[in-house]
Amino acid sequence: MIPWRRISASALLLVAMTGIVAAAEAVSDQEAQAIAKEAYVYAYPLMLTHTTLRKLSNFAEPVDGDAFGPPNQFHHARAFPNPDDKIVIRENVDTLYSAATLDLKAEPMVLTVPATDRYFMLPMLSLWTDVFAVPGTRTTGKNTARDFLVVGPQWSGDVPAGLELIRSPTRYVWIIGRTQTNGAADYENVHKVQDSFRLTPLSAWGKSDTVPAKHQVDPAVDMKTPPPEIVDKMDAATYFGRFAELLKDNPPNQVDYPMIHRLERVGFEVGQSFDLAAVPEAVRQAFEKGYADGKALVLAEGRKAGGIGEKGWVYTTRSGAYGVDYLYRAAIAQCCVGENLPQDAVYPALSSDGDGQPLDGNNSYVLHFDKGKLPPVDAFWSVTAYDAEGYMIPNVLKRQAIGDRDKLTANADGSLDVYIQAEPPGKDKEANWLPVGKAPFTLLMRLYSPREEFLEGNWAPPPVTKVE
Repeated sequence: MIPWRRISASALLLVAMTGIVAAAEAVSDQEAQAIAKEAYVYAYPLMLTHTTLRKLSNFAEPVDGDAFGPPNQFHHARAFPNPDDKIVIRENVDTLYSAATLDLKAEPMVLTVPATDRYFMLPMLSLWTDVFAVPGTRTTGKNTARDFLVVGPQWSGDVPAGLELIRSPTRYVWIIGRTQTNGAADYENVHKVQDSFRLTPLSAWGKSDTVPAKHQVDPAVDMKTPPPEIVDKMDAATYFGRFAELLKDNPPNQVDYPMIHRLERVGFEVGQSFDLAAVPEAVRQAFEKGYADGKALVLAEGRKAGGIGEKGWVYTTRSGAYGVDYLYRAAIAQCCVGENLPQDAVYPALSSDGDGQPLDGNNSYVLHFDKGKLPPVDAFWSVTAYDAEGYMIPNVLKRQAIGDRDKLTANADGSLDVYIQAEPPGKDKEANWLPVGKAPFTLLMRLYSPREEFLEGNWAPPPVTKVE
């Protein structure tokens, strides 16, 4: 028997890497390159989300008024973004955010959801970007208080009475909560709901005097570079090495065995560290080529998923749960990480008019809905205008979005027109005016709790028509 307890960490690594070399030698250079390309695509959402959460949670104390801060605590946006601030692109003025990064390694967390008749959702994303739970109006219902015990993939224990179990597929969880907000006058009401969202360590459950420990800031975390750029700048050795470490407590999904078996053929084993420098030179070069191929593929597919260069409204009803469609999952992460399940919200984007010409505020446009053909939703809908860079457009009405919670004026035949232009359309049409600047712009429609009519493809957003 080998006395494992007496073997050093370096010796264990040597034993593991010996197996890696043996496996790698049985694969041709061309196949190793193909597997490495697949591995890059497979790993990308995990790598990007982990990088994002490290940045969002790398604070000693909560940041007042922002939806980021130390892990295992809720952090709330308390007001809509200022149109003059250019911080985050495509922000919304429909909801206020309540976000949290959970690290479930030490112990489970208790998520408390209040009883409220106000629309809200708390989508919970694994590190793979799959939405595995969504406490909220659509799922758990209105006026229903709930306490959930959120545990990690390896946790075993007894669930205390009164708690409902939610098992996360990964150690880390990203909660991106949203609560319906009907304008600035509604802030106080929304804040009461936000303050009722609570996260409590299981060890502190039932105790009223628990104060969250001060989080230690990691100086090694790059707090300036956007997460996608951080991932893109990694070399192949860093990328695959970090991926191997993350897999140790953020395991593959149960449907991923075909992919895992492919990885094993090049010596990459779940639960083991991976050192690209230790594999044969030919295999290392194949990995580096496959890494470059995978990066180029994810970038190209991400641009498509984001609708860049596309005509008409661009959206997906396939987000939030990806199964084994690893390329699509990576593309969605690259273009718009954090996507919801389509049953909760879908965001069609538009950059061109009905003739395929780019939207430009030097022109005037109409978005026309026939009678009975308004966006089919169980919650609410809106249309927001952004400048060419994705930031909000300051205007005299201080109106960045328009939707069914506004006092819109219908036409005599029951249809509805939304006027999208820089100049006022006249007092009789001002209620339906979405102001833009005299410059290129884009639109984003938001449908909260869309109905089956939309999800099944029986309704689509109408084109925006240029008018004289």
